[in-house]
Amino acid sequence: MSTQEVALRSTIGGVSVEGRLHTLSVWFILALRLMIGLAFFQSGLDKVLSGEFSAVGYLQNAPAANGSPAAGLFAAMGESALFIDFVNVAVPWGEVLIGLGVIVGLLTRLAAFWGAFMMLMFYLGNWDISHGYINGDFAYMLVFLSVAAFGAGRILGLDAYVEQYEIGGQPLVERYPWTRYLLG
Repeated sequence: MSTQEVALRSTIGGVSVEGRLHTLSVWFILALRLMIGLAFFQSGLDKVLSGEFSAVGYLQNAPAANGSPAAGLFAAMGESALFIDFVNVAVPWGEVLIGLGVIVGLLTRLAAFWGAFMMLMFYLGNWDISHGYINGDFAYMLVFLSVAAFGAGRILGLDAYVEQYEIGGQPLVERYPWTRYLLG
């Protein structure tokens, strides 16, 4: 096993940070990807199989009851029958598809983006800061963002193969650079 470390550097807004990844980091990135993927897949599958998921009561009541700063947004969403019908399908099936995508490492960045978005909405809807601003919803959001940032779909995932699929003699990501935002 190689013990070479990889250097990371980034500058945002004039502030630079750098660090080094240990060779074991790849296994922890893979573990994060599989953990969050399985959690989302299982949660969605439970909702799909039960056939009893309904967001209406939650949207109309929970955020206002817990003092969420986005309570008005959730109440407005809960007043639209069309939006409720959409959410009743999008949440369970979104969790299943996001979970599957992340587990198998296919369209991982796209799946992780939507997973992070869902977790942000859950964070705002489940607002409870009595024990601080960080809760499980916030932590899961950060896990999804980490999975995307590290390109975790390339680690024993299908994205590594899709990126190298040749079109006109060029790997997909070289021919269509924008696909890097979906894969990885």
